[in-house]
Amino acid sequence: MQIMNLPGPKAKALIDRDSAVISPSYPRGYPFVMEHGKGTEVWDVDGNRFLDFASGIAVVSTGHSHPKVVKAIKEQADKFIHISSDFYHEKWIELGEKLNDIAPFSEKAVSFMTNSGTESVEAAIKLARYHTKRTEFIGFLGAFHGRTMGAVTLTASKPNYHRGFYPLMNGVYHVPYPDPYRPILNSLPGEDYGETVVRYIEEQILSHIVPADNVAGIIIEPIQGEGGYVVPSEGFFPALRKLCDKYGILLIADEVQSGMGRSGKWWAIEHFGVEPDIVCAAKGIASGMPLGAMIAREHIMSWQKGAHGNTYGGNPLSCAAALATIELIRDEYLKNAEEVGEYTLDALQEIMVRHSSIGEVRGKGLMIGVEFVKDKSTKEPGEKIRDQVVDHAFQTGLLLLGCGKNTIRIAPPLSVSRSEVDEALSIFEEAVTISEKEVLTVAS
Repeated sequence: MQIMNLPGPKAKALIDRDSAVISPSYPRGYPFVMEHGKGTEVWDVDGNRFLDFASGIAVVSTGHSHPKVVKAIKEQADKFIHISSDFYHEKWIELGEKLNDIAPFSEKAVSFMTNSGTESVEAAIKLARYHTKRTEFIGFLGAFHGRTMGAVTLTASKPNYHRGFYPLMNGVYHVPYPDPYRPILNSLPGEDYGETVVRYIEEQILSHIVPADNVAGIIIEPIQGEGGYVVPSEGFFPALRKLCDKYGILLIADEVQSGMGRSGKWWAIEHFGVEPDIVCAAKGIASGMPLGAMIAREHIMSWQKGAHGNTYGGNPLSCAAALATIELIRDEYLKNAEEVGEYTLDALQEIMVRHSSIGEVRGKGLMIGVEFVKDKSTKEPGEKIRDQVVDHAFQTGLLLLGCGKNTIRIAPPLSVSRSEVDEALSIFEEAVTISEKEVLTVAS
């Protein structure tokens, strides 16, 4: 495996320039400075080639610079770039129609276009309060919903996201995410752990802390993203939907990272056989153009003119990119995500057998998490080895990102091929092997 001398001279120079003028708050993973990309491949400014298995944090769903997406953007740019949400344009309407077609509920869908995932979450918070006339929300430990004030209050993956920003938004209560690998609560005999979490919400949160008729919504990632690519136990969502129906609480699915075909279905919640009331989308919706959407059942989108709005929502370039993206996912990449995702998951599970540091491999479609541990029996988190694997992979041509305390996400473009998976996992396993030897050497 060829080891690169990274960062190269051009990358170093640009990183120095960046540090002088760009906010230090951005959490840069490692010194990769991109020059161009095509599909799953990317090149840095020094000409080094990499496979991108982070895809811009699950954003470039159709791969880097897909010709159909680029063409759609260029054609729209020749016509007009902006008109503002005070007026109408056809691409915006077409996108709303497409989102209605793929929305994960049977009722007609109405969309509010945003520029990002955190804006989609903020819009959902406002709509839920407006529609229900209630004020409180229930979120989940490990969640990431964004960094603006309402969204960051619901976020509970790292204390750094809250440090320095108190007081946060009032009326948010967090409960354990139904992680079957790391359960926090005790289940009753024969009880699915997801059912345990829902029972905890009803018996403890709604019975002792907040009245159910004050709760506007329960917001959850159907597959938790930044929290560690955690897949909930099967009994969770049916029980949660039943609880929401019982108390008139809106079920809000944050599909910012898990949606748009990432899991092998349009929306990850579809794997669990329930329908949400509101869906938050962004990331993979427009192949890298800034766009999001808050998609709600028609009867819930009951607010009046001026209750919420934005300047750039429904931007024509982003809408054109989204329409091309949806067509590509529908016609090619939804099936590819399912089939190549299953292939990747199987291959990673074989790798797990060969390595003592991998505690669990989990996921759906091309949203796969590899959790590292110090010991498989105790499941003690292996944060250090996870970080070393990411760094070694970078040095040998593979872009990865961590999530949670000790997990690596496998999230290539939905267009990824099996041969690219084979190449990437060869680099990945070599990085694991090297990292395990280093950790054992230090430990001894």
